[in-house]
Amino acid sequence: MTPSARKAANLSLDSDLVSQARDLNINVSRAAEEGITQAIKAERERLWRLENAEAIRLENEYIEKHGLPFAEYRRF
Repeated sequence: MTPSARKAANLSLDSDLVSQARDLNINVSRAAEEGITQAIKAERERLWRLENAEAIRLENEYIEKHGLPFAEYRRF
């Protein structure tokens, strides 16, 4: 992740999780940021799959019917 401006945010977190994180010297803000980053990535991927489902289906149908393009040149 590239460095960017930081913004304070109020979060409600499970107090036991926060205590465990602090006991283990885990930076709670960074851990939350990493979790949010992963959630954003997963949601963007899910939305991309939904938006492109028809094109993916059509491509798969084509390959099932005609095989992979240039398959005769593949060495693997």
